[in-house]
Amino acid sequence: MSNDAPKDAAALRAEILNLVGEYYSLAHGRRPFDIATPNVPVSGRVYGAREMRFLVDSALDFWLTTGRFNAEFEEKLASRVGAKHALTVNSGSSANLIAFMALTSPRLKARQLKPGDEVITCATGFPTTVNPIMQANMTPVFVDADIPTYNASVAAIEEAIGPRTRAIMIAHTLGNPFDVESVRAFCDRHGLFLIEDCCDALGATVAGRHVGTFGDIGTLSFYPAHHITTGEGGAVFTNNNSLKKIMESFRDWGRDCYCEPGRDNSCNKRFGWSLGGLPKGYDHKYTYSHLGYNLKLTDMQAAIGVAQLERLDEFIAARRRNFARLHAGLSRLRDIFILPEATRGSEPSWFGFTLTLRKGAPIDRHGLLLELQSKHIGTRLLFGGNLVRQPYMAGRDFRVVGNLENADAIVDRTFWIGVYPGLGDEEIDYTIECIEDYCRRKGKIAV
Repeated sequence: MSNDAPKDAAALRAEILNLVGEYYSLAHGRRPFDIATPNVPVSGRVYGAREMRFLVDSALDFWLTTGRFNAEFEEKLASRVGAKHALTVNSGSSANLIAFMALTSPRLKARQLKPGDEVITCATGFPTTVNPIMQANMTPVFVDADIPTYNASVAAIEEAIGPRTRAIMIAHTLGNPFDVESVRAFCDRHGLFLIEDCCDALGATVAGRHVGTFGDIGTLSFYPAHHITTGEGGAVFTNNNSLKKIMESFRDWGRDCYCEPGRDNSCNKRFGWSLGGLPKGYDHKYTYSHLGYNLKLTDMQAAIGVAQLERLDEFIAARRRNFARLHAGLSRLRDIFILPEATRGSEPSWFGFTLTLRKGAPIDRHGLLLELQSKHIGTRLLFGGNLVRQPYMAGRDFRVVGNLENADAIVDRTFWIGVYPGLGDEEIDYTIECIEDYCRRKGKIAV
């Protein structure tokens, strides 16, 4: 095609998308590790020309809410995790909110969670696994974590049951599944709902089954630090048809209508309903069955998700390789650090590599983290540590089981380093060398 030949929209679109690929190669290609200017982030985006093309393709549609890409993303995501339904939302925190609020729906009748009920959760982790419980005026019951899996203690969960316990909501910590089979059996014995926070665990399995499908609802995050990214974004997934409809309602303003954006009368009786105190025939599109929100994903974000999902297995494999390399390299420091361990019977999809200084270790965490920062190696604490000790918990209503000894140890002596797919052998080896060097110098030990 000559430069002055007329172009139709399809041809011009194809040319634009081809140029996007060229631009990616010039502006966004991965740079090799350079020991002179090292950079080892704890997490980050890993993307290619395909993600950028999908994003631009969606932008050219200019369909600014959920659309064709989101429908494809939800369908493929549900298939990947082995669930009947997946619904995208605008963040992992929103996913946790939607998942929990679904349990408050009057459509659940006798199983509906109500203010004053108790929900068992873990004292260590990220706040938005716990916050929806309190936002719904219920009481979180905090249990301790086990070390070195960093997941909720099953023994503590069994001790936490009370007359008002109605649900369990806990996370698979840093991609390492909790003992979900035992927790599921416990829920079945006591008639409890189970929400699995899988925001850090996409791709993790137990006995070959994806986490999140053991419970009533699973949640995911697609923030840039996570296994796949849409920028901001998240999802809920379930095998329960009723819970799917309830979560969709909470996500979409609380409306009773389930039409896709831009569509009307999917039920074929838009003006034939009689609900609540409304007159018969009131427009179903403006009938609300729940106190809901607007937490939808945009189609541009979903477009990135479709492309990222195609690379999930590649990403998980890279995370596992990096984890194994760190574990082998740092095993020489077992007298100083407790190394992480997978939960028995699980296949983690590692989000990070957790290290806990042993009691009486010859080095301190603060000094080591400053050293790693000076070497441009990213670190993170285990999120909120013992959430009971966080400032925002002061004066709130909660219950604690046991003394949370491990949660306090995690606050004082635990941190984690990255395993994400943007790190190669050079970055991992550099991290190991820097940690060993610090232990040798400051701890005055032979490595």
